[in-house]
Amino acid sequence: MAKDFYAILGVSKTASEAEIKQAYRKLSRELHPDKHRSDPSDPASVRAGKDKEAKFKEVNEAYDVLSDPKKRQTYDQFGTADAAGFGQGFSGFSGFSGFDPSQFGGENFADIFETFFGGSRRRPREAADRGRAIEVEVTIPFAQAVSGTEREISVRTEVRCPVCEGNGAAPGSKTVTCDDCGGTGAVTKTTSSIFGMIRQSVLCSKCRGSGKVPESPCKHCNGEGRTMERKTVEVRIPAGIDDGQTLRVVGEGEAGRLGGTSGDLLVLIRVTNDPRFERDGDDIRTTISIPVADAVLGGRAKIYSVHGELELTIPAGTQPGEILRIKGKGMPVLNTSRFGDHYITINVSIPKKLNREEKRLFEELRGLQ
Repeated sequence: MAKDFYAILGVSKTASEAEIKQAYRKLSRELHPDKHRSDPSDPASVRAGKDKEAKFKEVNEAYDVLSDPKKRQTYDQFGTADAAGFGQGFSGFSGFSGFDPSQFGGENFADIFETFFGGSRRRPREAADRGRAIEVEVTIPFAQAVSGTEREISVRTEVRCPVCEGNGAAPGSKTVTCDDCGGTGAVTKTTSSIFGMIRQSVLCSKCRGSGKVPESPCKHCNGEGRTMERKTVEVRIPAGIDDGQTLRVVGEGEAGRLGGTSGDLLVLIRVTNDPRFERDGDDIRTTISIPVADAVLGGRAKIYSVHGELELTIPAGTQPGEILRIKGKGMPVLNTSRFGDHYITINVSIPKKLNREEKRLFEELRGLQ
C-alpha cells in the first residue's frame, strides 16, 4: 500500500506550502537521530532509536514529495511520486487515478494494460542505468545560515570510469547491440494471470536495460563503465537555509552504469543554535531589558541582530512584555532578496536598591499621581 505522505506530516491534503514546511520543520526537529541516541546495552532503547530513525526518514521522504509542486501533483493523482510513467504507458487512459501500480508488480502491471489498451512500449534503460542518490549531512553555524556559504563535501561513490569514459568497452573496442533483447533493453515473457495468458516486458538480464554490451569489457571497471572512488563536490548553501532542510545537487550522486544519468547528491543541513537569537521561520526574536525611565519617557537602546548592531527606538509609555518590531532585519528569505523581521520583547528593569536621591525622586513622583 502506498504511503500517505499527508498523514506522515500530519497535514490535510489541502495544506498550503507554508503549512507543509512548518509541519516538516517541527517533526524533523523532534525525530532527528541526534536527539534520540540509544543505549547499546538496552534493547528497548535500541528499538526505540530505530523506530525514531525510520520515522525521521519517512518524514524527509514525505517532505521531498509534497514540497515539490510537480511531485505533489503526481502523488495526488496516482498515489505515488514515481507514477508519472505509469500514466504515460496507458496513452491517455486515466481511469485508475489514485491507483498504486506497485500493488500489482509496479511497471510490469503497466505492460499488462499496454497489451489490452495499446500504447507505447517504454524502454527501461534510463531507470536501469541511472545512478543512485547519495545522502550526506552537513552542520553549519547559525551565522552561515544568515550569510550563506560554500562547503566542499567528500564522498566515496561510483564515478565514471576514466579509462573507457563510461561506455564499459576496453580502449580500441566498442559497444554492440545486445543480442538477447535486440537493443530494446527488455525481453518479453508470457505469464498466466487473472486476465489469461499475458505478455510482459521485463528488464534484459544480459545488458541490464541498456540495450548495449561491450564487445570487449574494460578491465579497469569490468565493463560497468564506473569505478568506486572518492570525489569532492562543492556545494553552495544559500542564505536563509533552515535546520533540517535538504539541498539537491543534480548529477553529483552515484554515476550511472554504462554512461547512464548520474544520481543526485542530497545534502541535509543542520544549523547550530546561537544563544543570542531565536529563529521563528524567517523572523528573529530577542529580549532586552530597559531602565524604568526609558520605558516611561522613551529612549534608545542598542540591540544585536543577525545584521549586526542596531539602534532601537523605545516609545514613551512602553509596557513590560511589549513587543517591538524592526522590519526587514530578520533572516534572509530563502532564494529571494527579501528578509524577515526582528521582534524584540521588552523587559523593564526595576532597581532593587535605591540611593537617597533616587528614592526621593520616586517619592515625589508618587505624590504627583
